[in-house]
Amino acid sequence: MAAKGRGGMAEPTELTRRAMAELQGLAQGPASPEGLNRALRLLAKWRSQILANTVAHRGGTRLPSGPFAGMDYAVRAAEGARAARLLGAYEACLDPVIETIVARAYPLVIDIGCAEGFYAVGLARRMAQSRILARDIAPRAQSLCRDLAAANGVADRVEVGGVFGHGDFALALGQPTVILCDIEGGEAELLDPMAAPGLLAADILVEVHEGPHPGLTDRLTARFAASHRVTRIDRRLAVDRLPDWAESLSDLDRLLLLWEWRAAPTPWLWMERRA
Repeated sequence: MAAKGRGGMAEPTELTRRAMAELQGLAQGPASPEGLNRALRLLAKWRSQILANTVAHRGGTRLPSGPFAGMDYAVRAAEGARAARLLGAYEACLDPVIETIVARAYPLVIDIGCAEGFYAVGLARRMAQSRILARDIAPRAQSLCRDLAAANGVADRVEVGGVFGHGDFALALGQPTVILCDIEGGEAELLDPMAAPGLLAADILVEVHEGPHPGLTDRLTARFAASHRVTRIDRRLAVDRLPDWAESLSDLDRLLLLWEWRAAPTPWLWMERRA
C-alpha cells in the first residue's frame, strides 16, 4: 500500500516514480506511432507490476494452479511478467509438455536461460530423482534461482551456473535427458547438432525468438527434422486461472494479469528424439 502524504494523498511508490519519469522522457520526443507504442508498453508493464503485487497480497506467493501448483514463487521475475507466474498461468501452452517431461522422469534436466528458476525449481519439486542443471549468464538471475530453490526446499538438487556451451551437451550421451532452452535468440547458434552432437541424444523444448530472427523456427525445425519429431506450440491465455476476485476488475486489468510482456511471437518447438 502507498504511504499517505500531505492532505491524505497517497505517496507514489518508487515503481510509479520510475514509470512516470520514463513516460515524461518519452513525451519529450516527436509524436509518432512508435513513441505511443513505447508509452503504451511502459504503462502496461507498470500496471502489470501493480497487479502482480495485488495477486501476492491477496493470495500469497504459492502457485494455485498449473503444473507447478504449490510452488512458493517468493521471488521477483528475472524478466517478464510476474503476475501470470503467480497465478500458475504462465506459458500455459506448455502444460501438456511439462506433464510429459514429469511422467518420463528424465534423470537429467538441463535448463538453459533459467532466469529466476521457474522451470528448474518447478521440475525439481515434481521430479525428486532428477538432477537439475540451471544455467543463466546473468548473475542476478542465478541469485534469484538459488533463492527460489531454497524457498522450495530443492537447493540440493538445482545446480545453478553460468555459460553452457556446445561441449557441455555431451552430458546427454549417457542418460535420458531433456533440455529446456530460452536464451533470447541465442538458440540459433547454441542448438547446432553439428557443433554439439550431444543434442542428438536429448529431447529439447526451445522457445524460438522469431520476432528478431525471422525464419528461425523453420531453420531449427529443418535442422532437427531427421533426428527428432518436431511439434510447434503457439501461445495461449489460461483465462480459467484468473482468481475469482478478478471479476471486479476491468477487462484491461484481466488481460494484464495474464499478459507475459512479449513484444513479438515466440513459438516453442518440442523436439523428441526418434527411437
